[in-house]
Parts: sequence; structure tokens; C-alpha cells
Amino acid sequence: MVTKPQSSPEGAIQPRRVLVVDDEYGPRGSIAYTLATSFSVETADRAAEALKKIKDQHYHVVVLDIRMPEMDGIKALEELRKIDPYVSVIILTGYGMLSTAQQAMVGGANQYMRKPPDVAELIDAVRHQAEAAQLRRHQAKMSSEAIALNSALKKEIDSNQPQIWQARASVELVHDLNNPLTVVIGYSALMVEEAQKLARADPDLGKRMADYAVIVEKAAEYCHHLSENWRTASKKTAEFALIDLVSIANEVKNVILFGNAAVQITGLPDAWIRGSKYEIMRIFQNLMKNSLESGATRVTAEFGAKGGK
Repeated sequence: MVTKPQSSPEGAIQPRRVLVVDDEYGPRGSIAYTLATSFSVETADRAAEALKKIKDQHYHVVVLDIRMPEMDGIKALEELRKIDPYVSVIILTGYGMLSTAQQAMVGGANQYMRKPPDVAELIDAVRHQAEAAQLRRHQAKMSSEAIALNSALKKEIDSNQPQIWQARASVELVHDLNNPLTVVIGYSALMVEEAQKLARADPDLGKRMADYAVIVEKAAEYCHHLSENWRTASKKTAEFALIDLVSIANEVKNVILFGNAAVQITGLPDAWIRGSKYEIMRIFQNLMKNSLESGATRVTAEFGAKGGK
């Protein structure tokens, strides 16, 4: 059965997809009807049918009954995670089955609820878990693209025969990519862990998830910037433009050094020069990073004017 919410205006965001899996027609239909006002809902009466649907298309949330014939919810969850590690799974459990529900959480479920669930709590839980699943997919995609970009760059370096200065620049580029790639992968892992806690309806978690996403996106953009500079390096010299040193220093601090409180940017609110943004970013990164790694407890970048310039 497929239950869709009322049609949305053209261009509107499509509703999130939910799969309800329960062998009992009554609970299955009731849950699907309840969620259909806000989500695009499909149903399955057996775990095997649900797994086939999950292979064919992505869902944001799977609402899964823990007790079913042929294949119970625990086994279904195990097979489901082999197909889709990012979809959110809400386990429905009857009274007296707390230990089984806890087993499901260990096995990869994101939340469990008593059956029959409270209508308002169910809708709220599905909404939170759908957001968490969407974030997991987005961050996993960004991480995969960043790693693929790094791999492609290494292959391009190996396949070409650059001059000595080009080879040196390439080696430095790959080294520079390590820091933002670590940010991408590390924050992706944090997003997954935080998403699993959204069921507790803590509003602070949602804010942290959004903050992490912004940092990951900035780091990925920096990776792209590095790669583009390498690609154009063999064709022309670095282009000089009007750049703000203060803004660049703050960007290095917040994106590459995780907003490290030991790094302080002081002095003028802006300091404009003509230069290569990429080269200046690399200089700031090396100075700040090397100072911290050598044991400095405070690194201050103070900007000022000399001689009226």
C-alpha cells in the first residue's frame, strides 16, 4: 500500500518517504494513515517484502514491528543495515519486550517506541529521524566526494610528468588536503552519532547538527579550492586579487583548526592586500599549525598598518 500526503505546489520540497512494516493489517494501516498527512508512506506486511522495497529505493524512515512471522524485526534490521546504513529505523515493541528493544538498538535501530504508539509522539519521532537520515546521507555523500577527489588528484599527479616546481607543488597540495579531509570524515562520524540521539527531542542537538554541517561544507569547499589551484597551476601563474588577510586568517582558524580557542585574531577588523588567496591561506595554516604542534598554548595573529599603509 502507498499513502501520499496532499499534493504540493509545483517546485515545493517533496515529502519524506516512510516505510511501515507490520504483519498485522490494523496497526499497519492505522500508522500509515496517521503519518500520511506529513509524509509519503508505503507499507509492507512481511520483512522480505520490506527488504525488497528498500533495495529498490531510498526511504528516510522505516517503522518496523519487532514481532513478525518468517523473519522477526531483529533479523530484518540486520539485513536492512546491509542494504542501507543511513536510513533511520524506529522499532515498535509490545509491553514486556524491553530487552528485545534494547537488543535492536545495539543492532542498529535509531529509536524504539511502545506499541501502539502515541500519535503525536510517533509523528514527532518520524520527523526527527527523517531529518537525521537526510543529514547522514548528505554528509556521507560529501565525505565520499572529497575522498574521490583526493584519489583523482593523486592519479592525475602520477599520470603526468610535471616540471620540478610542479611536482613540489603537487606534493604540498596532497599534504594540504589531509587536514580538510580529516575534518570531513571526522564531522561526518559526529553527525551520525548525534543523529542517533535526536529521539530524545533535545533542541540543542539539532543546532549542533546544523553547526557541524556548516563546518563540513566549508572544509569540502576548501578541498575543491585546493584542487582547482593545482589544476590551473601548470597553465598559468597564480592570479593576484584584492584579498582581506583578517578574513582569510579567521577562515583558516575556523575551518582547518576547528575554531581552536588558542588561536586569536586581533588588531584591525580588515587588512586588504593584493595577492593569491590560496598561497596566503597555506602560509597561515602552516604558521598556526606548526606553532600549536610545537607546544604553543596561545597563537596570536595581530594585524596593523605601518606608515599609513
